[in-house]
Amino acid sequence: MKLVFVGYMASGKSAIAKELSTALNLELIDLDAYIEKQEEASISQIFTDRGEVYFRKKENHYLIDLLNQDTSFILSVGGGTPCFTGNIKIIREKAVSIYLKASVQTIYKRIINEKSKRPLVAEIPDQDLKEFIAKHLFERAPYYKKASYTVNVDDKSVKELGKEIYELVVRSSNA
Repeated sequence: MKLVFVGYMASGKSAIAKELSTALNLELIDLDAYIEKQEEASISQIFTDRGEVYFRKKENHYLIDLLNQDTSFILSVGGGTPCFTGNIKIIREKAVSIYLKASVQTIYKRIINEKSKRPLVAEIPDQDLKEFIAKHLFERAPYYKKASYTVNVDDKSVKELGKEIYELVVRSSNA
C-alpha cells in the first residue's frame, strides 16, 4: 500500500505521516527531502538557482519514480505538489491519498510564529498573512479535494488524527 498525504502548509502532513508510519509499520518518505537528496541541494536553493519550472519538473519526475516502486510506504508531499503537472491524477492512480484539510485560522495559528522557516510566507507582513493563506488555499483546494479521502484536522491532536486515518485506511483496504 502507498499512502500519500496532501494539503496546505502546516496542515500536519509530516507529523501525521510520521505517526501513521509507526502504526502501519511502513517506511516514511518526505518528497521534498527525497528531492533534496537526489538533487544534492535544498528546495530553496533549487528555486533560487534553477527556478520553479525546473523544480516542478523534478518534483513530478521523482514523484512518479517513487509511486512506480513495488514497495509500500507513506509519502508526505509539499503543499504545491498536487497542483502542478497532473500530479494529483498520478497520486490518485497509484496510491491512497488523504487531504488533510485545515481552516485558514488553524493554518495561521500554526505558521504565524514560524514564518521565517517557510519561504512561501516569510516575507508576508503578519497583518496580510490570513488573507494570503485564504487566497492561496482557495486556489489549491480544488486539487486537494481530488484526494481519495478528506480529513478535517482542526482542533484534533496528531494522535486523534492518526487513529482516525488508520481506521479509514484499514477499513478501505479491507473493503
